[in-house]
Amino acid sequence: MGKLTGKVAVITGATSGMALATAHLFVAEGAYVFITGRNQAKLDEAVQAIGRNVTGVLGDAANLADLDRLYEQVKREKGKIDVLFASAGAAGFGKLGEITEDLFDTIFNLNVRGTLFTVQKALPLLSEGSAIVLNGSGASIKGYPANSVYSASKATLRAFVRGWLVDLQDRHVRVNLLSPGAIDTPMMAQTGPEFKAQIAALIPRGEMGRPEEIAAAALFLVSSDASFVNGIELFVDGGMGQI
Repeated sequence: MGKLTGKVAVITGATSGMALATAHLFVAEGAYVFITGRNQAKLDEAVQAIGRNVTGVLGDAANLADLDRLYEQVKREKGKIDVLFASAGAAGFGKLGEITEDLFDTIFNLNVRGTLFTVQKALPLLSEGSAIVLNGSGASIKGYPANSVYSASKATLRAFVRGWLVDLQDRHVRVNLLSPGAIDTPMMAQTGPEFKAQIAALIPRGEMGRPEEIAAAALFLVSSDASFVNGIELFVDGGMGQI
């Protein structure tokens, strides 16, 4: 029996990288998973790659109407949510003095506003004792050039977790924050080998993390193995943010 046998999970922004690896693992551990993405072709590819016990729902986590459609489908097909991984997010760069309204709005609309309403709109379907994981970032505790808006958006999620676990304590819902470091995803591959090598040199083991390592951490946080884990920020960064 898998660690999530009989559970219904929702993972937003799961057409590639860490969230897709998490969807694969959750299904392998017995869950039925709903995944979302903004591109239909990529969503179809992800569903096909997972292969079973998965439904893809086209939508943008920053769009509240799309979230309503997502949860209407979950309610119609399964009637509950046991695991929610709010993973959808956006990045962008701008030095102080060069930050535009569009950059700020794009990042905060998805990372902060989108995460808030992804969770809030799921509440009527959340089972007693369910688990919520938000997708943070090691950037929230580091100072990187031209990255203050993204870092601030992810730091906000730490406050969400602290407040929401109290709001949901009567329902025994656990809320935790999973903050990856540098992970070798398709998005990271676009930065080129020289940049990747520079990042890898900052990690004690000398190489970036793998999406499967983030998936394993997410599985821990939502499974009964973490039944007494609530309100934490778990850094899965190879130590990069800790030294």
